[in-house]
Amino acid sequence: MATSPGTTTADETRERVVAAADALFYARGIQAVGMDEVRSAAGVSLKRLYSEFPGKEQLVLAVLDSRHRQWEEGVARAAEGVDDPRRRMLAVFDFLEQWFADATFRGCGFINAFGELGATSPAVAEAARRHKESFQAYVNRLAQEAGADEELAAQLALLAEGAQTTAAIAGRDDAARHARRAAEVLVDAALGAA
Repeated sequence: MATSPGTTTADETRERVVAAADALFYARGIQAVGMDEVRSAAGVSLKRLYSEFPGKEQLVLAVLDSRHRQWEEGVARAAEGVDDPRRRMLAVFDFLEQWFADATFRGCGFINAFGELGATSPAVAEAARRHKESFQAYVNRLAQEAGADEELAAQLALLAEGAQTTAAIAGRDDAARHARRAAEVLVDAALGAA
């Protein structure tokens, strides 16, 4: 069924609300932004907003789900077409370098959400844990493809996490380059020993 010109589907409205909330939450923090501000930024009625997201926690979870998909797509794009397994592992840090250079970069949205709401929202804490576990599993797959083990994957994931935090707090986009150089040493040592 086609929509008439000027109308939006429920999915388009939902995406617009999530995008508006994401931008506001990421720039200012979740607790600093009210639902009315999200409604205004998304250009929807308050009734429509609450019909899509009955509470703020549901909206936060939708934002985190969207961020998770964006993260996975970005990391996968960075490794796309890279044939060498060693270079595929290091592509994670290339992705981070591009992300840190973005003027809107304010750290990991999952760490930020966990810091704000993790103690009071088990659902937000679980979403953050699942995201981090998913990243660890991805790096582990890359390490296995290169002939390395889980220990290297854990080390590389920690470097990536530390780079994100350092870049956000220090406001330095060179954290990814420093982490990449450390990752090269770890990768070379692990593959030389493998």
